[in-house]
Amino acid sequence: MKNDLPDAGNPKVEPLATLGEADADKTLLIVDDDKPFLSRLQRAMETRGFIVTVAQSVAEGLAAIAKEAPAFAVIDMRLLDGNGLDVIQELKAKRPEARAIILTGYGNIVTAVTAVKLGAFDYIAKPADADEIYSALMATRHDKAELPENPMSADRVRWEHIQRIYELCGRNVSETARRLNMHRRTLQRILAKRAPR
Repeated sequence: MKNDLPDAGNPKVEPLATLGEADADKTLLIVDDDKPFLSRLQRAMETRGFIVTVAQSVAEGLAAIAKEAPAFAVIDMRLLDGNGLDVIQELKAKRPEARAIILTGYGNIVTAVTAVKLGAFDYIAKPADADEIYSALMATRHDKAELPENPMSADRVRWEHIQRIYELCGRNVSETARRLNMHRRTLQRILAKRAPR
């Protein structure tokens, strides 16, 4: 009598060719120079089933890609030793089907468009949470049309940009005001206020 159940010692496995790339390979490279954010995102993505490699610079990101080009990548636009776009270009050269998301602290549309032209699947303005990044990584092109439920206001984007420049200038008000081309007292008033919603 013939048994209709699959042989337990030889389970039926769907061939890799019929599986989608995202289902077959869950390798993920995260490149960001913000260590706390990097470690939080690494843990969050590992709990979602990704095999995560982390890098804190363009050089480390390029070395990780040379070793093994991942199926997915989350790359910060501005890194201490260069631009995340260099990492995107290298990833696309090594693995054209890879899905990469660029993170930008500036919300700069021009650089985000450049990133997409160079091969990034999408871009996300910082601060971004793990759910938003995961959704962007797993989205299809049709999913991208959804607007965020609570987008940042223009005042909040401006405040975030000023805070970032202030931190990059070592919390020096005079240097920050010079770089932002604004009066020092105006900057002091902005810094004394709470973040807008």
